[in-house]
Amino acid sequence: MTDSTPLSEHLFAVRELDLAHGHLLLSGPDFDFDSFSDIAEQLLVCIDARVIEKELNADLHVWIIDFEGSRLLLKGEHYASALWIEALSSADNEALAFIATLLPRQSGQLC
Repeated sequence: MTDSTPLSEHLFAVRELDLAHGHLLLSGPDFDFDSFSDIAEQLLVCIDARVIEKELNADLHVWIIDFEGSRLLLKGEHYASALWIEALSSADNEALAFIATLLPRQSGQLC
């Protein structure tokens, strides 16, 4: 049996959804300082979100993204290759929970 799903849809999975702190921790491909944008853009395609603003710190990429009208922070720390989405307010936790349904759990098939 052949899987016809595009490769870009097999990269990300939910590690942990922590609504108490407004975090959705993700697993995905390893990235470094220079490759974060490519990885992040693939995630945004997978969840159908768009970039509003990008900020770059010494070791942390922070993007404000729009997901169905909710403003969220997409963050990537390249030394640890950590990737997560944060709610800007508790009102955005519903958007985080919905995004978590779009991606498989880490132990299962990757999106």
